[in-house]
Formats: sequence, structure tokens, C-alpha cells
Amino acid sequence: MVRVAILDLYEGQANQGMRCIRELLTGYGQTHGIDLLYDEYEVRLQKQVPDLSYDIYISSGGPGSPLDSEDSQWEAAYWQWLKRIEEYNSHPTTIQPKNVLFICHSFQLICRHYGIAKVTHRKSTAFGVFPVHMVDGGIDEPVFAGLRDPFYAVDSRSYQVITPNQDVMSAMGGHLLAIEKERPHVPLERAIMAIRFNEYMIGTQFHPEADATGMSMYLQREDRKHTVIAEHGEEKWKSMITHLGDPDKIRWTNAHVIPNFLDYALKTQYLTGKAADGTNVAPVIQQ
Repeated sequence: MVRVAILDLYEGQANQGMRCIRELLTGYGQTHGIDLLYDEYEVRLQKQVPDLSYDIYISSGGPGSPLDSEDSQWEAAYWQWLKRIEEYNSHPTTIQPKNVLFICHSFQLICRHYGIAKVTHRKSTAFGVFPVHMVDGGIDEPVFAGLRDPFYAVDSRSYQVITPNQDVMSAMGGHLLAIEKERPHVPLERAIMAIRFNEYMIGTQFHPEADATGMSMYLQREDRKHTVIAEHGEEKWKSMITHLGDPDKIRWTNAHVIPNFLDYALKTQYLTGKAADGTNVAPVIQQ
């Protein structure tokens, strides 16, 4: 049995992210013949956080500012949970470390918490399907296995992570994995799109869980359609719909990133599974 804890940071708001995470976990278990169970914890409203009985943790995206919640009660509970994970993974007797994936809002919180980069408000909201470019550290990243460079992902954020602190990152055992598309006509720093924080913790500022079905439903809601057209124009809205039907774009990312993360997590916990390409994942033996 593999147990996964999902930390829900959506603050009770309707979203497609949680559905996508649930479906990816269920599909992974069925595909690989694994008894995979998951529980959900409502972090921001109910201040729920999981204990250490889980094998894998996924912390979701969410609405609002990743800056304004500093010193809140729910963040205090969240950081206590993270500290327990860090202490467990760093303990010399630990042989089955806990892997954690941080998505979008969670990623921004973690970057702010560690001081690993600046978290700032964007001049305009980024929303749509965009290319993500790997840097050197992303090329050999197991969670990015099978992705093209650039790969395409759903981006939905009013905040951004920029200006990485290389000294802090290196001290943690982390490195940069990916950045946003280059915009030569815009005199602004490119945002960080993914970081491996350490051997067992990784985060993305994009939404690797997003699927074409959910995004299409979201974009074709009348309120969302009008908002996108008002902010970005009708051509942008139409291009988003077109990208959703392209199997080489978000469908490809959806089929690789989280399944790869689960592969890697199981590998580091001595379990045997199947990699995204169907090959066996050999158990890791720590000395």
C-alpha cells in the first residue's frame, strides 16, 4: 500500500486542480497495480495538516496572495508540518524518506519561507498555456523525464518567483530547473518555473496536474471567457482553446510530471514500480 496526503490550499474555492490531482493518483495506482490511497487536508480554512504516516505529499495551488498570509495561524500549522518532514528526512536512521511536491501557490510560499528567491506581484496576471524552458539543472531532472524543451504548461498566477538566491539554494542542496518563456520585448526578469529544493522536495510554479478537460471547461465558462477576452483579447482566448487540443502541449505535461514524481518517490522508498516509459524502477539501496 502507498499512502499519499494532499494538502488542499484552495481555501474552499471551486477549482479543477484537486480533481486533476485525484485523477492522476487514481490512474497511477491502476496503471501500476499499486494499492494507492490518498487523504485530503484542508489547510487554510480548517488548519488541517497530515502526520508522518504518509509516503508521499502533494501540496496544491490556491488563490490569493502568497505574501499576505505570513504569520497566519494556518501558515504556522503548515510550517510545523514542513519542519517535521525535514527532520524526518534528515534523520540518520531514515531509510524511507518522504517526497513532497509543491504546486504554484505552495511553491511561492516555500520560496518565500526559505528565502530562496523573491516573491512579488506581477504587473499583469499570467493565465493560459505557455512554454516553459529548462535550464541546465532541469535536463537531468527525473521528474522532467520525457519532457521536451520547451514543454508547455498551464500558468495561472498574479504573483511570481524571481531573482533566485544561489547561495541559499546550494546550501539546501537545491538547484533551478526551469524558467518562463523569453520575452525580448518586455524589460522584466523571467520568472522561475521550477526548483528542486533538495533530494526529496521539488516545486513548480506552473500547474503540472492541469488537464485539457478541466481547462476547456474553465475557459468556456461565460464569466471566465469574458474575463480572458477583456484582459487578453479574443485571439488569446481562441489560442488557449486550440492549445488544449494539442497532445504535445498540456496533455503531454499532465502525463509526465506527476507520474514521474510518483515514480521517483517510490524509487527512493525502496518500492518497485513502472517508469513513465514502462520500464521497471529499480529499488534504491542507501549505504
